[in-house]
Amino acid sequence: QVQLVESGGGLVQAGGSLRLSCAASGRTFSRYVRGWFRQAPGQKREFVAAISWSGGRMYYAGSVQGRFTISRDNAKNTVYLQMNSLKPEDTAVYYCAAPANYYSDYVDPPHLEDEYDYWGQGTQVTVSS
Repeated sequence: QVQLVESGGGLVQAGGSLRLSCAASGRTFSRYVRGWFRQAPGQKREFVAAISWSGGRMYYAGSVQGRFTISRDNAKNTVYLQMNSLKPEDTAVYYCAAPANYYSDYVDPPHLEDEYDYWGQGTQVTVSS
């Protein structure tokens, strides 16, 4: 079992920045890929970003490319999502996720919801206009 807990959400103005954290506990494994998804009211979950087990390869949704940065610190069992130039359409509950399967550091990490096995409870991000 792996438990993921997100933190760092809040209310920010458009154009502002916010950093989310995801701490893992339980049967954690440093090789796990980590990803971020989000879900706006009335919408399905949407992929945001993912990072390889070593932190050497990242994959971003086009909607956040150039604005968001994913990183990780395996010694702390923590993954981060730095969000800059926030827009009202970024408003959503943000979820941290991890797959159980192994993924090579030399390929793009998974970006499909069905490829992830462990999920956090989510943290609310609200961007005002």
